[in-house]
Amino acid sequence: MTDDAVPDRPDGGGPLSGVLVADFSRVLAGPYATMLLADLGADVIKVEGPSGDDTRTWMPPVRDGASTYYLGVNRGKRSIVLDLRDEADRAAARELARRADVLVENFKPGGLARFGLDFPAVAAANPGIVYASITGFGSGAGRDVPGYDLMVQAMSGLMSLTGDPGGPPYRAGISVFDVMAGNHAAIGILAALRHRDATGRGQHVEVNLLSSALTGLVNHSSAYVAGGTVPYRMGNAHPSVFPYEPLPTADNDLIVAAGNDRQFRRLCEVLGIPEIADDERFARMADRTARREELRPVLVERLATRGAVEWFDLLVAAGVPCGPINTVDGGFAMAERFGLDPVVDVGAGGRAVPTTRHPIRFSVTPAVYRLPPPELDEHGTELREWLSTAPEEDHDA
Repeated sequence: MTDDAVPDRPDGGGPLSGVLVADFSRVLAGPYATMLLADLGADVIKVEGPSGDDTRTWMPPVRDGASTYYLGVNRGKRSIVLDLRDEADRAAARELARRADVLVENFKPGGLARFGLDFPAVAAANPGIVYASITGFGSGAGRDVPGYDLMVQAMSGLMSLTGDPGGPPYRAGISVFDVMAGNHAAIGILAALRHRDATGRGQHVEVNLLSSALTGLVNHSSAYVAGGTVPYRMGNAHPSVFPYEPLPTADNDLIVAAGNDRQFRRLCEVLGIPEIADDERFARMADRTARREELRPVLVERLATRGAVEWFDLLVAAGVPCGPINTVDGGFAMAERFGLDPVVDVGAGGRAVPTTRHPIRFSVTPAVYRLPPPELDEHGTELREWLSTAPEEDHDA
């Protein structure tokens, strides 16, 4: 666990209270993973170069002059600037790594070796370290290929699945594989901490964007690996389920996602066409999928008699999965309607920053929101003092 000499360590509980994370990552996948750990109570020290995390400059949009991109993935952390080209700062960085329970980095593979901060060097001084590396394409043959989410969306096949049939491929609206890799990194770290608790030994946890992408393609990956089928763009349609797409109503489109025969029957009953559920052409999912062009006009004709919001209320009451197509503000409004309290203010007074609530609910050890996203080197003075004066004692794994 972390050294009790850490100055002003944020301590607000959480299941990872007492775990010290040295965060040498930047941009999205790594910072997202370490923010999740901070939400769970870990003490995360964000190590930045003199110019800071790249996302500090990614604007607009902004809040009080700060990039909202940066604000969105860096709450709960403390910032220290360490220039790894400087001998004294390198020594401080190595000392931080020696005392940490977890180190997270997303440098190019081997990039930290010249600073004595690669896994073998850190583990030699700190055998209990859980050292997580996030790369684009692994540490083998793909080690020299820079890893950006957009590249991986293209190279993994996701973009070939996104867009209208016959139209150009499209990227997803977010850096989906950075977020996915960040989640995988957090899971790997937690598993490695569990192993360390049992054995006293740390380990190297490696996550790469391409592997995260291929597992994240789920049914499409399985279609190819298990079925020899290369999926293709189908717009908003699903290759194996119908109805499972936007359908027009009297005003706006409504997502209808009848994922089994029972839900389809309820859909037909609410639409006033119960006989369609008994029609042998549409009675089973495989039949509905194969005959979607016959079935769609029947559903659209009935949906045209009411608006999307009215159908939403009626169908949800009957147990039929459906939903309106919202903008982001509408998504937050929907979460508020459902009592999910999606926004949490972090910090006090003029430093309070609205952020998106941690997605996991715990009945005993809830997520904690102790610190707003730090300003560059905000905690550098006390952390440098701690790193330079604390006793050189063995790390307690």
